[in-house]
Amino acid sequence: MQIVVLDGYCVNPGDVDWSPLKAFGTLSVYDRTHPDMVAQRLRGADVAFVNKVKLNRDVLLSARNLKFIGVLATGYDVVDLAAARERGITVTNVPAYSTEAVAQHAIALLLAACQHVELHASLVKNGAWTAQPDFSWFQIAPILLSGKTMGVIGCGRIGCRVAKIAEALGMRVIGANPHKKNGFVGEYVPLDTLFRESDVISLHCPSKADTVGLIRKDTIAKMKNGVILLNTARGSLVSEQDICDALKSGKIACYGTDVASEEPISKSNPLLKAPNCLITSHYAWTPKPMRQTIIDVSADNLAAFLSGKPKNVVS
Repeated sequence: MQIVVLDGYCVNPGDVDWSPLKAFGTLSVYDRTHPDMVAQRLRGADVAFVNKVKLNRDVLLSARNLKFIGVLATGYDVVDLAAARERGITVTNVPAYSTEAVAQHAIALLLAACQHVELHASLVKNGAWTAQPDFSWFQIAPILLSGKTMGVIGCGRIGCRVAKIAEALGMRVIGANPHKKNGFVGEYVPLDTLFRESDVISLHCPSKADTVGLIRKDTIAKMKNGVILLNTARGSLVSEQDICDALKSGKIACYGTDVASEEPISKSNPLLKAPNCLITSHYAWTPKPMRQTIIDVSADNLAAFLSGKPKNVVS
């Protein structure tokens, strides 16, 4: 069996183990694959694993031996599912592998916004504290989260985990979700209520027709002055120019994001020059145990498919 990984580098830059996949046949791992090379590298492959490489209709129709696609992620919009169904190709994903990691990163962004640790650590190293007459000194006072309201938009596994951590910090938690789910510790409220009452808003919803551009000028206007906004979901959920404008005016006190509308982030992205904006490079999901889990679950998905009992099937 010929198995091809088209873009393995982000999942495994060399510190985790591909051997669970090697057990099924001849494994070829490419760090990255240019779109022009996808069809060629799939020629003769029975199984393909992808992370962000797009498998469009033309590619799938030309990959005559292909029977199984494993997406090395939870999101699977890189695969033309209609074409995969037409070809009889089974497509699987890796659900819920990064819940703890992404929730931790969301809270890290929140604490960075509230505690100003990086700023003060830098100031201290450059002599600012040494020059003071008092034992305690700060340039910007920390923000106390206890007693404030955390609004969670998207109350799936990650949103529920963030809500529990926020509750542990003494915050009141409210959430907005299309359907009420068990495990959410807060109170479900209409979206407009969440915008109006939240001191912190954390985005955890998928990018769909009704969520693209959810955070924009008119919805920002409904928020409290000085709200903190967190995004560890998708860059398409926000209008980045509107976020930038709100940061400049002070309507949004801080925007902490691990995602951007274009990734890697474009040099022209307005957020790169926006004040009080914390941007990380879509790495919330990448702790080593999470990335090994992706490979292990992908191998389990392939084993289940070969046994005739496929699981984690998305098409």
